[in-house]
Amino acid sequence: MKKYLGLTSGIGMFAGASIVLSASALAGAGDPAAVDWSKVPTTEIGLFWPGQSTYDYLISPRHKRADLQTREGEACVDCHKGEEKEIGNKLVVEGDLEPMPVEGKNGFINLKFQVAYDDNDAYFRFQWKTLNNYPGWAHPYYRYDGKAWKVYGYPKLDAVVQDGEQPGIYEDRMSMMIDDGKVENYAKQGCWITCHDGQRDNPDRPTTDEVKANALFKYLKKKDVRKYLPSTRTDGSSWDKGKTPEEIAKIKAAGGFLDLMQWRGHRSNPVGMSDDFYVLEYRNSDAGKNPFSSNFDKKAKHPKYMYDEKKFGKKFVRVEDIRKMETALVRERNAVPFDPNAGWKEGDLIPKYVISREDAKGSAADNNRSKGVWKDGVWTVVWARKLGLTNPDDKALKEGGVYTFGFAAHDDNITTRGHHVSFPVSIGFGAKADIEATKLN
Repeated sequence: MKKYLGLTSGIGMFAGASIVLSASALAGAGDPAAVDWSKVPTTEIGLFWPGQSTYDYLISPRHKRADLQTREGEACVDCHKGEEKEIGNKLVVEGDLEPMPVEGKNGFINLKFQVAYDDNDAYFRFQWKTLNNYPGWAHPYYRYDGKAWKVYGYPKLDAVVQDGEQPGIYEDRMSMMIDDGKVENYAKQGCWITCHDGQRDNPDRPTTDEVKANALFKYLKKKDVRKYLPSTRTDGSSWDKGKTPEEIAKIKAAGGFLDLMQWRGHRSNPVGMSDDFYVLEYRNSDAGKNPFSSNFDKKAKHPKYMYDEKKFGKKFVRVEDIRKMETALVRERNAVPFDPNAGWKEGDLIPKYVISREDAKGSAADNNRSKGVWKDGVWTVVWARKLGLTNPDDKALKEGGVYTFGFAAHDDNITTRGHHVSFPVSIGFGAKADIEATKLN
């Protein structure tokens, strides 16, 4: 077996080779489930708990003996090659970089990764063992308390869960972040350049009023701080010192953004999709519409849709249902407009989001061929991505190209920085790289 930057490749075939398979290996072109994955090499990638190791931390004196190297663009793996498990297990417990430890959280996930391509598409396959003995296909709900519909269930980093006021309920996710060489230092420092103080569940988080009063965030019409690139700030790393919209538009036009895509166990998997975002001055959705949207009517103060009792078997779910069955509310499959006079009782639950494959549009709907199956404690997610996309908010994967990928898994009812992340890794499509995609013919 070969090792690359803490990666192990194998399955009885030599790694790092561009292997050509016969047409029989693709029994249905364009379908990632039709790829003969037994003939595609597997690379094991270590995902680790990062705590609050923001970019601001990495360039501060707290990052002992390494802050200057980080400022100069030195690669993280130059110091931490093969240390993913050690780092994750150290950071997951309470300490300087983890002020909000989650009870029972694992510090490390072993991700099994495969990648292939043909003339039209790139194909990805991910496998990882979940911490829980059930799939993370549940997401927060609206619960009827006898008088009103209120949010029920929050991610485990939220204080209301840590204080025992709300249960930890959130979907599992698998993310890919991609660059084509146009974002400075991403190939060396990966997703850390997008993670900063001031963001959700990180240090020095500003108030909602402070965010809404900021010139950039007022323009963006946002009320919280999410991922951003140093190139969009006048000092490189302050949430409130954004460049002008005109300057940011020039960076985007030059390709200086990161592609960010997420397979979601609740909000996309039931319709065979993943979402599509990009990171620049904020974590922005691609143009168009993703497959999920709010299921709450703010004016009427109740859900927009409920389950179709004829198709789903009942018009609501209860707490005891959500770990035993998929509870996604799919507009074109099992949903009907909400009836406020349907005899609601305390404890009735309706999903917070409504999902629709038909309503997903534009560049935001590019990832319309991904599907996850949970079996025996393991998620297996297969995913197809069209080559040569020309959307201004996508990175176009092409034969002959080398791209830097970062991977992350959200596991065990958690979100924001509560993921397990990889160091950056290069992937070549018919080109030399840490991992070389298998060519399918």
